[in-house]
Amino acid sequence: MRISRIVPSAALVLAVSGGTAPPVAADAQVSRPANHQVSAQSNGHEKVLVRLRETGGFAGLDDRVTVYTNGCARFSRRQTPAVKRCLTRGEMRELRGGLKRLRVGCSEKQPQGADFIKYTLTYRGHSAGRYTLPRTWGPVVRQLEKILQKYAVPA
Repeated sequence: MRISRIVPSAALVLAVSGGTAPPVAADAQVSRPANHQVSAQSNGHEKVLVRLRETGGFAGLDDRVTVYTNGCARFSRRQTPAVKRCLTRGEMRELRGGLKRLRVGCSEKQPQGADFIKYTLTYRGHSAGRYTLPRTWGPVVRQLEKILQKYAVPA
């Protein structure tokens, strides 16, 4: 099922669809490294490979990374516009290596207290939220955080 709505003032297209992502905001920057080839997409939509969202903490963290199967990714932070960049072949190779060993598992209850960061990871249709990183999550989360730091606009 796909629901689309165009918001003229923000020039955004919002869509809800299983396994695909909407186009990026009109003002988002898109660039591709010279050594990267992107596979052709006939319908203009990209399939999601993996998605990470980090929220919480006293600073009100809200970082998001969505990597698509074609090697491009969308990055957003709480107070900055979303940007889209394509990863290098080496970055994709490293990420896919971590994903081979990833076990998403179940969500974890929020611990008592404050200043906890929640990691929500989605892969192959499974999503879970954790406050402590399981062993198989570590390499994937670290790689996604690394490319977020490299490509996203500073918060």
